[in-house]
Amino acid sequence: PPSFVSIYLNRTWIGLRFLRALRLMTVPDILQYLNILKTSTSIRLAQLISIFISVWLTAAGIIHLLENSGDPPDFSNAYEVNGTRGLSYWDCVYFMMVTMSTVGYGDISCKTILGKVAIIIFIFGGLAMFASCIPEIIDLIGTRPKYGGCYKNERGRRHIVVCGHITYESVSHFLKDFLHEDREDVDVEVVFLHRAEPDLEFEGLLKRQHTRVKYFQGSLMNAMDLERAKVHEADACLVLANKYCQDPDAEDAANIMRVISIKNYSDDIRVIIQLMQYHNKAYLLNIPSWDWKQGDDVICLAELKLGFIAQSCLAPGFSTMMANLFAMRSFKTSPDMAAWQNDYLQGTGCEMYTETLSPTFTGMSFSQASELCFVKLKLLLLAIEVKSDDGGDSKISINPRGAKIPANTVGFFIAQSAEEVKRAWFYCKACHEDVKDENQIKKCKCKNLATFRKGVRAIQLVGRASEHKDDDNLLATTKPGGPAQSSMVNATKPANNVKKNVSVKEEPKPNMNGRPTNKAAVQQKSAKMEVGIADDQAKDFDFEKTEMKYDSTGMFHWTPARAIEDCILDRNQAAMTVLNGHVVVCLFADPDSPLIGLRNLVMPLRASNFHYHELKHVVIVGSVDYIRREWKTLQNLPKISVLNGSPLSRADLRAVNVNLCDMCVILSAKVPSNDDPTLADKEAILASLNIKAMTFDDTIGVLSQNNGASDSLSPLGSPIVLQRKGSVYGANVPMITELVNDSNVQFLDQDDDDDPDTELYLTQPFACGTAFAVSVLDSLMSTTYFNQNALTLIRSLITGGATPELELILAEGAGLRGGYSTPETLSNRDRCRVGQISLFEGPLASFGEGGKYIDLFVAALRNYGMLCIGLYRFRDTANAFDASSKRYVITNPPTDFNLLPSDQVFVFIHWRGRKTSSV
Repeated sequence: PPSFVSIYLNRTWIGLRFLRALRLMTVPDILQYLNILKTSTSIRLAQLISIFISVWLTAAGIIHLLENSGDPPDFSNAYEVNGTRGLSYWDCVYFMMVTMSTVGYGDISCKTILGKVAIIIFIFGGLAMFASCIPEIIDLIGTRPKYGGCYKNERGRRHIVVCGHITYESVSHFLKDFLHEDREDVDVEVVFLHRAEPDLEFEGLLKRQHTRVKYFQGSLMNAMDLERAKVHEADACLVLANKYCQDPDAEDAANIMRVISIKNYSDDIRVIIQLMQYHNKAYLLNIPSWDWKQGDDVICLAELKLGFIAQSCLAPGFSTMMANLFAMRSFKTSPDMAAWQNDYLQGTGCEMYTETLSPTFTGMSFSQASELCFVKLKLLLLAIEVKSDDGGDSKISINPRGAKIPANTVGFFIAQSAEEVKRAWFYCKACHEDVKDENQIKKCKCKNLATFRKGVRAIQLVGRASEHKDDDNLLATTKPGGPAQSSMVNATKPANNVKKNVSVKEEPKPNMNGRPTNKAAVQQKSAKMEVGIADDQAKDFDFEKTEMKYDSTGMFHWTPARAIEDCILDRNQAAMTVLNGHVVVCLFADPDSPLIGLRNLVMPLRASNFHYHELKHVVIVGSVDYIRREWKTLQNLPKISVLNGSPLSRADLRAVNVNLCDMCVILSAKVPSNDDPTLADKEAILASLNIKAMTFDDTIGVLSQNNGASDSLSPLGSPIVLQRKGSVYGANVPMITELVNDSNVQFLDQDDDDDPDTELYLTQPFACGTAFAVSVLDSLMSTTYFNQNALTLIRSLITGGATPELELILAEGAGLRGGYSTPETLSNRDRCRVGQISLFEGPLASFGEGGKYIDLFVAALRNYGMLCIGLYRFRDTANAFDASSKRYVITNPPTDFNLLPSDQVFVFIHWRGRKTSSV
């Protein structure tokens, strides 16, 4: 015992109590028993630290004992400092660390022989331990995620969780649009959740936006990581897709699994997901808690990309206009810029917004409201949200006719900022009728307006959580005599309601340009037309004899399934067929390339709000082996032909009369290479340059159609008729090229002066509507989050009228189903479509000679029900009638904008408005 040794040495002896430090090695086991240490990293870290500290403290105790005791037998040479015997324990701890780390200051050293022997032994063992333990400890500490931890919402702000394909490029584009200054009150924090750590460039972005952006490392498939990001408290969860992936289906499957994980963790959270392929949308419907009525939405890149391109076939440049509308941009004009650039940039500053219309608009027709907004408020009213009379889902009606605007109607506007759109909410006829400056239209103290606002705000707060009946009761409780007294039940029916009569003149004659008709049904003559049958059928009909002309929803033209062999042309057959006013699709694809969903390109061109004879023939030039895989989705759409050839072959292009087409679309289904992604567009660029370099013979005369020549049909089923002479030079062929990489747009036009670093929307090919890249759809994620109805409006415009009912049918995988014409399905034809009106001739030609845009807008709306939304103007106005000049898009020009005879006007045109349009 230490007491007996102390008597022998005649001084206090500390003994071997320092060995108690070895008990520290059991601490990790105790912590595991207490369930404090759970992960392998924390257990190993605790073991290393406990071993290191216990060995260190024990070795210091040995030196402390030996140096203070001296050497045997007399123990007389103990350690002395300045004549005073003794070395403290903490000096020994310090000495052991200096020795173990190989620093060796020398201010303390062993004096006794036993101490020196002990330190020699310790140097071998301690140095080895130090060299092995310390790096492993540092490595374990370093591997602890820098972006771990939990999200703490200290300021009570809303937050969204963004996941999926998270890179510097995708995040910078997303944040640029999401946090744009034109958005009103963006008090939302963005939380990114991703498996990998951000790179240095990404970290710089996070630091610059540190007050509004947080980043956490983790997996969406792990419930603990979802808890860390507070997904259950988030306002929404956004899933980004990799647009440049090698396998689109695998990318979609991964993102759908992420949605399943999110919904499994929190079934009531709103999810907005990007998908690459249209056919993968069906899998989202299998998720029990997926509910688009609660705000869940999917942005299908293939559907929207090809839909934009399809609308450009109908109205060249429309894809550029729409892409600029849902992207948040601020324009800065400059006197140093060309005039066309200033006009174009002013249009790019316009965005789509929603706002509740003030009570002044209640009872007006849409045309009257749109005219008032444009002339008085300097706002372009595109559409309104029409609530169903039976309490069902509300509809978005674009330029509806005949309907009166009920109280509390939400309008869709094109304007420069959210601040401007508030004019529609503040406008009061009593207070603002004489105001000339639209900027002075601000909140007034009108009693009626205040009552209306109070009622609307109450509806907005309560209506989301209550039934429609509750909303009606709430509206009924407002003050009698006030503008809010009219309830939703008494609102005028929307424009898409069933029409009681169908005009005989609406449809062409039964032959329908080669459409196969049932002669037995056609031969039956009747003076009256029944609503429930197709217009070229007789009153007394049998369902077996009746021809199905539209799909089961009535939104698209339909034909019985045809084998692809019946639609394949060889070069000679195509050359013998006089193709004119058609759409040529140049498709680059390998037999095993991923499907791009050509249905999404053709369906908008087959919308039922076109007459059958107005449908543009679609000729696909490409590999039949690939098209055969797509054919299942195309077999029920009329007027499609396939030329088995190469889009780079001039002989094939001449065979399909590319110089006579209304639009040449250049697409590629090939997978981008990982080695050099910038070469992904090589075929598309080569095809574009190849067509532009071609010259054509212009000696083909214009053939007139003989009234009695209905039987002389070409193999394609179209009458042999040329409406116009074609282009002599390939550079004048209307063309739109799909690009994977934005930077490749510089190679499309060799004569432009665009800088290689110029943003896509500022380049000439994009401004002219001849180039389209899928990257412009990135802005739709934030647009959909802030305005749930915006995507519905865009989709209805772009897809030609795809509905949730149709998506359920397509999800079955059997393609479009034909349907018999009923009053309900026939009424679906009565909807707006996009068109282009020339000011050179026609009923609006008088405005082309120095007219003002406001006069054109009012006249087109009043006389023809057409809503003007922009202009398509020659870039070189000094040579306006030169067909080789390029055009550019002007979105929503100012009211005093001067018009030119060569201008073309983008309009939303009604179903029956055919005679007034030369589209």
